Amino acid sequence: MNYSGIIGSDIANGEGVRVSLFVSGCTHHCKGCFNESTWDFAAGKPFTTQTEDFLLAELDHPWVAGLSLLGGEPMEPENQRALVPFLRRFRERFGDTKDIWCYTGCVLERDLQGESRWHIEVTDEFLSYVDVLVDGPFVESLKDISLKFRGSSNQRLIRLRG
Repeated sequence: MNYSGIIGSDIANGEGVRVSLFVSGCTHHCKGCFNESTWDFAAGKPFTTQTEDFLLAELDHPWVAGLSLLGGEPMEPENQRALVPFLRRFRERFGDTKDIWCYTGCVLERDLQGESRWHIEVTDEFLSYVDVLVDGPFVESLKDISLKFRGSSNQRLIRLRG
């Protein structure tokens, strides 16, 4: 997996100050996407153990509330497989003291819990680590800049843990 960027003190992609990881690769290709440059799976840099270590160090501050996963698409099958070991490390290190938000163009019930190309051998474990899932594709005709933490009114904030 590649990643396109890391923001160390992000206040736009979840509650509180966050560390945000923008993964590369997305097959949704939503019209009006704010981050088209992340659609290419080869964009950015390889996600390595050193990247994980860097993220864990950035997260290890009392003022950081948690991790946000964006893209691209974190729920692309190859991205899920690469992220699950990191999410395990995150939970081993921080337990429930920090939270995880994940932004996806998938719809929870249809794509991630039901039978689909998105629901793979690690999806259930992946979702077990996520506190808040922001789901649904960006729909340009439903764009609403007054919404907190999402771009269009079809997208949902779903609390999965706690």
